[in-house]
Amino acid sequence: MRNFFSVGFVFILLIIVGNTLFVVKETERAVMLRFGQLVNADIEPGLHYKIPWVNTVRKFDARIQTEDATPERFLTLEQKALEVDSYAKWRILDVGQFYVSTRGNVSTAGNLLAQRINDGLRDQIGARTLIEVVAGERDQLMLDLTAELNETTASDIGIEVIDVRVKRIDLPDDVRSSVYERMITERNREAQEIRSRGDELAIGIRADADRQVVIYEAEAYRDAERIRGEGDANATSIYASAFSKDEEFYAFTRSLNAYRETFSSKNDVLLLDPDSDYFKYLKDGISQQ
Repeated sequence: MRNFFSVGFVFILLIIVGNTLFVVKETERAVMLRFGQLVNADIEPGLHYKIPWVNTVRKFDARIQTEDATPERFLTLEQKALEVDSYAKWRILDVGQFYVSTRGNVSTAGNLLAQRINDGLRDQIGARTLIEVVAGERDQLMLDLTAELNETTASDIGIEVIDVRVKRIDLPDDVRSSVYERMITERNREAQEIRSRGDELAIGIRADADRQVVIYEAEAYRDAERIRGEGDANATSIYASAFSKDEEFYAFTRSLNAYRETFSSKNDVLLLDPDSDYFKYLKDGISQQ
């Protein structure tokens, strides 16, 4: 019987100790409640104790959470509709305020944050053009939105927004085709302007090339004629110098060349006076024989 009471006492003691001591991990944040009222807004990691059945401990994940917002439609500065799909990275900063604002419900905190993200995106996108939102100032938009959210989320919800990112920016289906057609038309116009400028440059280059060709050909013909004239002059000078040493031999050689060209064809008929100088060396040759 005594052993039975001993075992029961030990069992009750274990239950009391189990409900008295608790551990908060490094990855957790915790608050202590007394009959539903908050008495300790931030319990540090480690081993702690509480009054059994009087105090209640609520633990929350202190690691970074991800809130994937529902895609929403926003208008840009020029009233262009965009469908934006975004997400945010956040974590608990003030665990007491987090519990008061959301009753410790992570889903509630995510919904509140998603609503504020959509409101912030509406303001940020509404102050920028389509090009700025898509490419030009997209990173700056995210930084501005993150800073704007952190001005209120810490005091209102007890969380810190680490980063806000846009996963996708799409045009709505009802305006996508018209926007694409307008973009294609604009690109075709720009392409035509570039082609026109290219054609204009090509015409100028071809005209300049043709002009250069005429100039080069004229200069080449001039140089060739000058060289040819100089060559003929040199040849004439050489011939004159050579033949002036024996004029009779020069006349005889020219006559032989004339005879050879004249009598090269058997069909030619030549009527000349026998006493002509043309037959001088023929007659002289016959008389010498």
